Amino acid sequence: MRNDLDVLGREDTGDGERRGAGARSRVLWEAPEAALRKVADEIEAYWEIALAPYWARIQKVLEADVFHRARQVAEHGSARVLSELHETVRWDDGTLRLVRRHCALSRDQAGSGLLLIPSVFAWLRVLTRSVHLDPPQLAYPARGIGTLWEPRTAAAADAVAAVLGRSRTLLLTELDTPSSTTRLATHCGLSAAGVSQHLIALRNAGLVTAHRSGRSVLYARTAVADQLLDP
Repeated sequence: MRNDLDVLGREDTGDGERRGAGARSRVLWEAPEAALRKVADEIEAYWEIALAPYWARIQKVLEADVFHRARQVAEHGSARVLSELHETVRWDDGTLRLVRRHCALSRDQAGSGLLLIPSVFAWLRVLTRSVHLDPPQLAYPARGIGTLWEPRTAAAADAVAAVLGRSRTLLLTELDTPSSTTRLATHCGLSAAGVSQHLIALRNAGLVTAHRSGRSVLYARTAVADQLLDP
């Protein structure tokens, strides 16, 4: 990614080529509207498959963390909150210190304040961002990440099965990760034709989405279905 971004900032050599530009970079220069539309479509597809089905449970973890930190600030002050974000972060005599992290900007070059961002993607370390005029940002592991992917209780699945039926509920629970019809049929002990019919019904009800990946079609659970299966 860094090489592509560097290329976009270089001057034209005069022969229509950008020095060091790869094929993907040249497409952005030669047909920006079509290329950017494709990039946007890929980002949307990634969201639908990788994040949207799990966003409801992720959001709960993030909101719980924000609530906890806000209460800690009210009860004990911001110094305690900053010292408890991560083992590599500490508040020391009016200075926020990050172990083995380097900020390219000085305090007077960055914007005012500090933006704290709970994240389920920052795990062993914190992530930082410092850009001129913007407030410094610090992304830290949200509390409760360890419980994020715990299996759902049988009671929750049983309650949904009473409405949707056992087979369709089984398919929804199997869609913790996007899957093809063939894989679902194998794991659930159902025929491929039966799985296909159930998926069509679930898709029409807004409980699953379908996305083409090469020669396969991957089905993913929607946020609505994820909320139904939450204990």
